[in-house]
Amino acid sequence: MSRRAWLAFAAMSVIWGVPYLLIRIAVRHGVTPGVLAFGRVALAAVVLLALAWRAGTLRTLRGYWGVMLAYAVAEIVIPFSVIAFGEQRVTSSLTAILISTVPLFAALLALRFNRSERPTPIRAVGLVIGFAGVVALVGIDVAGRGSELVGAAAILVGAVGYAVGATIVRLRFTALDPRATMGGSLAIAAVLLAPYAALDRPSTVPGAGALLCVVVLGLLCTALAFVVYTVLISEAGTTRATVITYINPVVAVALGVSLLGEQLGPGAIVGLLLILAGSWLSTDGRLPPGIGRPRGRRTDLTTA
Repeated sequence: MSRRAWLAFAAMSVIWGVPYLLIRIAVRHGVTPGVLAFGRVALAAVVLLALAWRAGTLRTLRGYWGVMLAYAVAEIVIPFSVIAFGEQRVTSSLTAILISTVPLFAALLALRFNRSERPTPIRAVGLVIGFAGVVALVGIDVAGRGSELVGAAAILVGAVGYAVGATIVRLRFTALDPRATMGGSLAIAAVLLAPYAALDRPSTVPGAGALLCVVVLGLLCTALAFVVYTVLISEAGTTRATVITYINPVVAVALGVSLLGEQLGPGAIVGLLLILAGSWLSTDGRLPPGIGRPRGRRTDLTTA
């Protein structure tokens, strides 16, 4: 595995473990889901479009606007909105555990859209185990609490959106400059989210800390993360790139427990273990890309 791919893997494992904490803080201190989603997306779009314009790569987007619209809706508009909505009702730790189902949904999508990453029997077992973890999590820790059930369902919708978005990147975007494709997609998403933000304005001005969370979400967890994630997908393939979700929930849970005082119930612990095991098996039960491979041997990581 190349140094570039390893750096992307390490960066994404941490960068996408942080947003759940920041989202939770923001929505608890006055930022509405609509404003949060629009704010982080608009900020990231400005940064990436400026970088793409300076690099002269915006012209490469000609003919890709329809695909970018689909990507913007699947990967940005829907997940960013529903996750912020969900975190008004569930903890950041629970959110991260539910988002760790992304590899499971990616493996399901591969059945239809990506022959090179179609599930094997081992992956099929992983899907069953992983979704059993979702059932355990929701059935034990969330069952009977209507508001949390709604929040958990919304977050799972976001996980599906992330899986669809990753599939689109792998099939259509890997040959393009990520600053241009992500900047263009984020700009489209910002336009689509603007009416939602206008209708979902906060009743009072959010605190400085909450607004700072939105800025960090936009610059670090959106602008930088989307570019790095595109690099990771191009190096490792869709399903294996989503292996970062093995580490993201651990980072998010650690932050939620240590900084927000969140507690994990038995369902969350069992669910996390089953989801991570299922996700691992759904990528053929292998270690992250490159581990255990002989040095000096070139391996095509774009096929599963």
